[in-house]
Amino acid sequence: MKDILGKAIASYHQGNCIDQLWINNTYGEPDEMPLEYYFRDKEGMPELELFALEHCRGKILDIGAAAGAHSLILQDLKQEVKALDISPELVKTMKLRGVKNVEEANIFKWETKEKFDTLLLLMNGIGISQDLKGLGQLLKIFKGLLAGKGQVLFDSSDVSYLYEKDIPKGRYHGEIDFQYEYQKEKGDWFSWLYLGFDTLRVESKKAGFNAELLAQDEDEHYLARLTLI
Repeated sequence: MKDILGKAIASYHQGNCIDQLWINNTYGEPDEMPLEYYFRDKEGMPELELFALEHCRGKILDIGAAAGAHSLILQDLKQEVKALDISPELVKTMKLRGVKNVEEANIFKWETKEKFDTLLLLMNGIGISQDLKGLGQLLKIFKGLLAGKGQVLFDSSDVSYLYEKDIPKGRYHGEIDFQYEYQKEKGDWFSWLYLGFDTLRVESKKAGFNAELLAQDEDEHYLARLTLI
């Protein structure tokens, strides 16, 4: 699988501020994703994400850490954090940026005996589950990673507004297909999951979790916490 995102972020970190990252999708025109967004510091962090970082506790696993923006802030706060990402380019970039504890792994295949007090998935990191079935599988994995009274923190959104009257049939409306494009090279199409909170509450209960709404903005973008029932 082509690592277009990893290539783009590594290139930007090396000083290429000209080439743009584009995200093709199945609901409209391509979106430009500013690469500098992956390198934001605490001052450039959205309030919802800062709120999430304030709620992190104990031993933290930053899942899908990308360029390490959240891990670096947590490090500065003297928190114990491990960054995890499937992309070798992103892992390399994080190490170059000073993230101390980094591992390259696919969360769905990761074999570890480590336990964590906080699992963190920001920038809609829960989307790695791809669909509702995958969400159930991911929540099962979370159970094995959580220590004692651990928590899962993540943000997501209800994206039904994207479709107006033409909500897809046969699949949950938050299951969306995307494709990265950088320097005229296109990656493979992949699915990403956006969850309305009501759907999250139902699906997480099936998996043995309580879902708590911690914060929400005017665009129905929310921060949630999951804890074991």
